[in-house]
Amino acid sequence: MKCLAGGLLALVIALPVQAELKPQWELGAGLAGVDLPLYRGATERRTYLLPTPYVQYRGEVLQVDRDRMRGLLYRGERVELDISVNGSTPVSSKDSEARRDMPDLDPTVEVGPALKWHMYYGGKRHTNLDLELPVRSVFAVNFGRFEQVGWLFHPKLSLDLKNVAQSGWSLGLSAGWLYGDRAYHAYFYDVAPQYATATRPAYSASGGAAGKQFIISTGRRIGDMRLGAFVKWDDLGGAVFTDSPLVTRQQAFSAGFIVAWVLSKSEKLVEVSDD
Repeated sequence: MKCLAGGLLALVIALPVQAELKPQWELGAGLAGVDLPLYRGATERRTYLLPTPYVQYRGEVLQVDRDRMRGLLYRGERVELDISVNGSTPVSSKDSEARRDMPDLDPTVEVGPALKWHMYYGGKRHTNLDLELPVRSVFAVNFGRFEQVGWLFHPKLSLDLKNVAQSGWSLGLSAGWLYGDRAYHAYFYDVAPQYATATRPAYSASGGAAGKQFIISTGRRIGDMRLGAFVKWDDLGGAVFTDSPLVTRQQAFSAGFIVAWVLSKSEKLVEVSDD
């Protein structure tokens, strides 16, 4: 759930602005809500409403933006090499008809390098078009468990628009394609022989395409308050595991919002051009 809150916060309000002076660090707290499928391909859904921290650090080398570390490895005018972080929520198999009597899914944490190419900068960077190429190692985590369960490649195109129609709101649009190795797909979609039934045959997933994702996000700052929301369309069409009996729905929406307040900030100001 913490990964979910951090990922939502990064998604909905990490939008670009022109160069200006801002506090080197900010600390705060907020509330996040999200409605999404139990896992990609599931019919059942889950809604979360939970508190979330707000953290920003704007250093010369290290920049921490919610759950992202930016410019840690390399940062140039057009190309960045960063650390990419993502994750998934836990799944109780009793909540899923397709996974009934199978082992629960632990939450996952995804970490790896991400190459970003700034394809286009508009005037004062109010319009950005980026190509992002993250490669992440996926770990299943729980009390006493931290196990590598595969790799994920998630290339995507992102268009960010600041202060749309002079409204103060920023808009983000992204289209991404997912590719996983056999171990990653097996974690979510394999059916071992001992869990096979008359309606759930044994299944072994292969590596390859894992579908597409399209996201619209928006956010703005009002004093010390941060607001944001997103809608995501997930399409498993063309994924190599769609014939798994655990895939019962190939298209699904997710949506969420965030409200956060900055409670403390540094007196030291630094110039930033992408926040």
